[in-house]
Amino acid sequence: MRLIVVIASALAAAAVGSAAAQSQMELNAQAAVDLRKSGEQLNAVYNKLGAKISDAGKKSLQAAQQSWLRFRDQECEFETMGTVGGSIHSMIVAICLTRLTDQRIKDLEAQLNCKEGDLSCGGQ
Repeated sequence: MRLIVVIASALAAAAVGSAAAQSQMELNAQAAVDLRKSGEQLNAVYNKLGAKISDAGKKSLQAAQQSWLRFRDQECEFETMGTVGGSIHSMIVAICLTRLTDQRIKDLEAQLNCKEGDLSCGGQ
């Protein structure tokens, strides 16, 4: 059941993001473009946050980011097991990676925009 929901969500997201794409190859390519854009945005936010925090904070952020990247990749590997070997697989993986990357962007932006004195902010 979970796989059906994941695939349906992925197809809906792909249809919304690329109404002009028709073939699976085009859908896969569009998903890859979306992932690249999210990756670029993540790097920009990560670099802004790194420039703002202390040296100790930078080390902690770097370790957290490395752990998060491993988590993201392993989570998407798990979530997309049902499509391995299919032509849709790369699109489903890219959509998963993009979804988790977009969430990470939000998390890092929250740290970047923390108000002074907020004890939930790291690396200050």
